Amino acid sequence: MEYKTDYEGPWMGINAHCKLVLKVNEWRYQQPVVVIDKCSHCGTCEIFCPTGCIISHETHCVADLTHCKGCGVCARECPSNVIKMVPEGNE
Repeated sequence: MEYKTDYEGPWMGINAHCKLVLKVNEWRYQQPVVVIDKCSHCGTCEIFCPTGCIISHETHCVADLTHCKGCGVCARECPSNVIKMVPEGNE
């Protein structure tokens, strides 16, 4: 496929004014699920999240799924092991 724009890639449409918008949560295949009542609210997931999508509440932290890419760093770094990566749509 050939693009008639200054840039190449699947994010561009026919011309430079027509962009194909692909939201992060549309291509994510897994998502973090937090066991809220066991979260120690240590903030480790918030520190290590590469996209900064962790939201800190008074008693726990959760991922903002509109910005989460599903990388699983939060689950790997959680010292309490209360964040589990589950297939998208199986929350």
